[in-house]
Amino acid sequence: MQTPQNAFKRRLLAGELQIGLWSSLCSTIAAEIIGDSGFDWVLLDTEHAPNEPPNVLAQLQAFATGTAQVVVRPAWNDPVIIKRLLDIGAQTLLIPFVQNAEEAKRAVAACRYPPAGIRGITAGGRASRFGRATNYLKEADQQVCVLVQTETEAAIDRIDEIAAVDGVDGVFVGPSDLSASMGHIGNPLHPDVQRVIEKAGRRLAASGKAGGILTGVEADARRYIEWGYRFVAVGTDIGLLARHADALAAAFRKA
Repeated sequence: MQTPQNAFKRRLLAGELQIGLWSSLCSTIAAEIIGDSGFDWVLLDTEHAPNEPPNVLAQLQAFATGTAQVVVRPAWNDPVIIKRLLDIGAQTLLIPFVQNAEEAKRAVAACRYPPAGIRGITAGGRASRFGRATNYLKEADQQVCVLVQTETEAAIDRIDEIAAVDGVDGVFVGPSDLSASMGHIGNPLHPDVQRVIEKAGRRLAASGKAGGILTGVEADARRYIEWGYRFVAVGTDIGLLARHADALAAAFRKA
């Protein structure tokens, strides 16, 4: 049996634009719905959502019936957390709060088997189709996609050295934490923050490494794409549910 292939990584390295959705509902039913909505990728969040490995596993199984590729954000740049997510079949990870090249190297090492890294080995986990993908241990490193998240002005200042780390496939800019680090908490659209986001996107594009970002506003997403970002989340499942539920209720209250 073949080692599972990573279509998201293949398209990312080819420089293709991929449009995504953030998922924090922790629901297998929601996963089945949004997995077939036409997004290229969906992020399962475990940093700011109450997702634990059993919940993530169930959602990965639900997404397997759809067309969207899955990115999982661990709660931290922790090799134990990362190992558990990889073993249950996550192939693309977005590692939060990477501040410099050394932290990026640690993230990559946690996703690689020895001698390239420190990922622990199991021969019978879901990632290897329970041992049926007999070449998994030799091929996994090529299929795992490592994305790192830069979330402060200090990290953005080092974005070139972070992007240059061997094994980093893409760099995500976190607008909310970035704006907070710049003294504009809750206002990622502040002109100073937007200038940093534009500079980061253009620097990543010039480096040849894919840049990623999240926004819930279509005009902002299109602007970020123009600035060179290549994996762009254009909304959240919580936001979609809340906005449409509010709008429907408001329409009938007015009536």
